Amino acid sequence: MAPSRDVEHPLTYVYTGRDTTQTTQGMLMSEKVLVQYEVQDRIAILTLDDPPANTYTHEMMRQIDEGVLKARFDKGVEVIVITGAGEKFFCAGANIGMLSEADPDWKYCFCLHANETLNRFEHTPKLVIAALNGHTVGGGLEIAMAADIRIARKDAGKVGLPEVALGVLPGTGGTQRLVRIVGKSKAIQLMAEGSTFGFDKALELGLVNEIYDNEDRASFLAAVLEYAAQFTTPSKATKAVGLIKRSVQTGSELPFELALALERELQAQLFGSEDAKEGLNAYIEKRPAEFKGA
Repeated sequence: MAPSRDVEHPLTYVYTGRDTTQTTQGMLMSEKVLVQYEVQDRIAILTLDDPPANTYTHEMMRQIDEGVLKARFDKGVEVIVITGAGEKFFCAGANIGMLSEADPDWKYCFCLHANETLNRFEHTPKLVIAALNGHTVGGGLEIAMAADIRIARKDAGKVGLPEVALGVLPGTGGTQRLVRIVGKSKAIQLMAEGSTFGFDKALELGLVNEIYDNEDRASFLAAVLEYAAQFTTPSKATKAVGLIKRSVQTGSELPFELALALERELQAQLFGSEDAKEGLNAYIEKRPAEFKGA
């Protein structure tokens, strides 16, 4: 079933179709693979795959969770890229058909698990890049904001948090991550208006880091993977990248003096690493460093 469009909010995609075959605690769960997982050249690619709009159910969120954990434990993975299947959508948010059938207690647990899953992106000491191949609205933007870097395909879709049109707030970390990216006043304005807008404005607001001018999803993803490759060994000290991420993600939530203490402890770990020795020796010897991620 195609997603319906709200007339007042034409980019609030409400997918009510169901592809479900088994029951778990009263809720229907999908048996199909909703998150494709593959590894290419030390990069784990998680692809949200539930056409037409890649809206997420509890089962998709569980598969995202599983994919992040798989990439976290895999020593052969150094960067994670998350993207959407198809040309039109990264993700249009939560499946409204699923939510409309659930009781309040189940919805609360659904949001709690989604929070925990997206926190894994930030807690995992590997760089996470969101490749926004199409519309990134509602919970789709909430997923993207949990990534460390967001790259969008030019003119491929809209972005925003329009949940107010449904009488709710962005409840998968949206209110908290948006304010940390764009500031308090702008975050309130965008969410209260339910604004959706193009990637060019998202770039101005700092919601995306880069915009790539690719005609289709395949060439866009290839460009993102090429960008991501620079953060893998042997060209980059991946342990340093991971601890830079941890210092920022954790330290930004701490009082300044405690954040500095965290930074010093992480730096001490790096000073004892093989890659730090290699980096310093390569600099002195005027040669490219060959990092091993150790």
